[in-house]
Amino acid sequence: MYYSLSKDRTEMYNCGKIAIIGGGSWATAIAKIVVQHTHHIGWYMRRDDQISDFCRLGHNPTYLSSVHFNTDEIHFSSDLNQIVQLYDTLVFVVPSPYLKNHLRRLKTRLKDKFIITAIKGIVPDENLICSEYFHQVFDVPYDNLACLGGPSHAEEVALERLSYLTVACADSEKAQAFADVLTSNFIKTKTSTDVIGIEYSSVLKNVYAIAAGICSGLKFGDNFQAVLMSNAVQEMDRFMNAVRPPVTDERQQVYNVYDSVYLGDLLVTGYSNFSRNRVFGTMIGKGYSVKSAQMEMEMIAEGYFGTKCMKEINRHHHVNMPILDAVYNILYERISPQVEIKLLTDSFR
Repeated sequence: MYYSLSKDRTEMYNCGKIAIIGGGSWATAIAKIVVQHTHHIGWYMRRDDQISDFCRLGHNPTYLSSVHFNTDEIHFSSDLNQIVQLYDTLVFVVPSPYLKNHLRRLKTRLKDKFIITAIKGIVPDENLICSEYFHQVFDVPYDNLACLGGPSHAEEVALERLSYLTVACADSEKAQAFADVLTSNFIKTKTSTDVIGIEYSSVLKNVYAIAAGICSGLKFGDNFQAVLMSNAVQEMDRFMNAVRPPVTDERQQVYNVYDSVYLGDLLVTGYSNFSRNRVFGTMIGKGYSVKSAQMEMEMIAEGYFGTKCMKEINRHHHVNMPILDAVYNILYERISPQVEIKLLTDSFR
């Protein structure tokens, strides 16, 4: 046990008081899971009007509005410093492009908190996965940093459809403690120590989902989509092997890219109609400009930002990543999707 709360809850969950940072669909789904176990959470939302509407309606007014909450079990606040002061485990679920802006308001130190990132993106400009950003900028030790991996869509979690989640942390006991909080009759969990691999795979699967969407918009069929995903998992594996540190600690595990947290998350994001990255890519394949697709979606496709970050990161690693390169050329160099995907198909076997 590594955090304190009331005696009964501490013995049961070992995570202390838990707060959710963010107000979107995945934040709402995670809040639903956690509060069913703990019967109390803190919840940071940036806008006071969203908090007021939530308290009045009993549900998030903007995302997953079918999920109802007992708001007596939630301490809402638009003051991030207050939430950080009051809570021990902080689950960050804000879009990666906005993480720095949220944290600029922070005056309370984070290094003694247990930080869980459920953000499937990279911090722009810094080109850091979120755990590395918290470690380098806020001095949070690696044993206090965890990430939450899929495969999971917020919409299906809200519907209580069977889902599998992986909690990764260098400290396996802390990973297990939070996994126990998430486990339910519709959520199965496992743990890992591969924080870096899971975070990078979470970014790359969004890039590959955009590629799948572009191909769908161009009227490529299921046969080609299967070849695309087969090449995508190989490309993902090549990159993760290049960036993972060598196994030198007995606590570290040997990883398999075919585990559900890697391959499963890639497949569900590449194929599902719930995938905003696939939807975004489909619009690009149909001829939308990036700006018009973003405006029509009214939601953030993190793979758009992740594509540029990963392209810049890979300039230092020189991994062969033709799918990433193709998506980058389409989104940022304005190369015709038809031309770029034709070149990509010629490189596949």
